Amino acid sequence: MDGTNGDNQAQTIYDLVVVGAGCAGASGAMYASRMNLKTIMVAELPGGLITTTHLVENWPGIKSISGPDLASALVDHATSFGVPLANERVTDVSMIQPKTEGGKQSGYIVKTGSNTYKTKTVLFATGTKYKKMEVKGEEEFANKGVSYCALCDGAFFKGKTVCIVGSGDSAAKEALLLSEHCPKVYLFVRGDRLKAEPVNYDRVMAKSDKIEVRYQTQITEIMGTKSVEKVKLNTGEEIAMQGVFVAIGHIALSDTAKTVGVALNEKGEIMINRKSETNVPGIFAAGDVADTVFKQAITGAAEAVTAAYFAFDYIGKTQIEC
Repeated sequence: MDGTNGDNQAQTIYDLVVVGAGCAGASGAMYASRMNLKTIMVAELPGGLITTTHLVENWPGIKSISGPDLASALVDHATSFGVPLANERVTDVSMIQPKTEGGKQSGYIVKTGSNTYKTKTVLFATGTKYKKMEVKGEEEFANKGVSYCALCDGAFFKGKTVCIVGSGDSAAKEALLLSEHCPKVYLFVRGDRLKAEPVNYDRVMAKSDKIEVRYQTQITEIMGTKSVEKVKLNTGEEIAMQGVFVAIGHIALSDTAKTVGVALNEKGEIMINRKSETNVPGIFAAGDVADTVFKQAITGAAEAVTAAYFAFDYIGKTQIEC
């Protein structure tokens, strides 16, 4: 690892520190290295949330691949170009010193629990975390029947009745995966339609013998003793089941970016332009943490590659003090 602790003044200065190592982070790091930028990826969860996806079938050039395999391939590609991966959680990003009138632009300090990294530019590719329903029993039965990852936990519910909560493509894919293990899967949709990609919508409809879609339906309480035993719905109905899987969206992991002055939108997503630039010079963002409306692995990777190019461009045109 190239990072050094804060007591060592003879510290490596990076051209780019990539915070995150999912599809976006690894893609950006790989391109940055190809442009001869001294780059490091720092990530608490290498591979990102796509490692919880059963199958990816919309990555160009690969008809079907598991989420973990795609993530692993991207990280391996980046490290094969000499990009080190520090398996650490970033706790703070700060400017080394404010820019003075007519002076050089400041570089940045990226801190983790055990290391400090100096860098000319930063790419936030921190992704998101799962959004919770915030209903009675959800916290109580977390990991006791309540899950946010069918790929991770679906096999534990073999032969049992479960439900998936959500209305998007992720919920549809989770339902399909769960139907491989479970004889009965309820898909609770808050609105009046399932907003899945047409191919996955058709697959869900074709499995009506196992997957029951209920519209305008929400869980109001999760009940049980030691583990999930039943759920109560907004209709007042109670249904016996042993597993509740939640796929209602994500929350942007942008707190660290906010501390360095990066502008966020009302959803807490990092605001970027077509160059993947933020409002802070030398700081870029890409992937699910960014404010782009259409979020896919491939679009996040493209944003990060764009960020790598414009980081290269920024370094070449800017006097940076590190």
